[in-house]
Amino acid sequence: MPTGGQALIHVLYLASLREGIVRGPTVGSQQAFALVRDWLGDQPRVDRDAALAELARRYLAGHGPAEERDLAKWSGLPLSDARRGLRAVGRELEERPDGLVDLRNRPQPSGLPPPRLLGAFDPLLLGWRAREPITGAHQGLVTVNGLFRPFALIRGRAAGVWSMTGGILSLRLFDTITPEDTEALEREAADVARFLGVSARLSLGAGGNGASGD
Repeated sequence: MPTGGQALIHVLYLASLREGIVRGPTVGSQQAFALVRDWLGDQPRVDRDAALAELARRYLAGHGPAEERDLAKWSGLPLSDARRGLRAVGRELEERPDGLVDLRNRPQPSGLPPPRLLGAFDPLLLGWRAREPITGAHQGLVTVNGLFRPFALIRGRAAGVWSMTGGILSLRLFDTITPEDTEALEREAADVARFLGVSARLSLGAGGNGASGD
């Protein structure tokens, strides 16, 4: 079997789809894989309808309200399976006037999160079919050719994209932000640097309170 170029990535992907391997821990900077039987142990067989129902239930618990196409997009399943899973949830669903569905009595969030620096391929952008409610007019800056860049989230909307090079966490803002939001992002930058075990400082660019950037 050819292994040049991207071939190995596709081989690993196929082996994962066929339930032979799963991603394990990283070894240094490299992603390692493990056999399913070694990593997860023996798994009981689950009825397909029951599995689709549980998948729909868990999806809505974290992403509701949503629609069937959102579930299909998030899971990678055909739309018919997404519909099948939602139908199987049955009486646990609440249908909304806007056409979305949610779990009945699902605890509602207490409010929007404080300003955050989210990483590349953050699940927030992968949970629904449409990303405009988060990215607004800046989707082309946050998602580029299938890549999802690290971005700043302020009041539930993408406010800029960031990267870290040479001990400087550079944040390109889409617009001017308040001093309070700037302080919150500085604390976030300190947390990111501490998590990565590096020393870094925040550098604001573009619309960041008039600060110049790269």
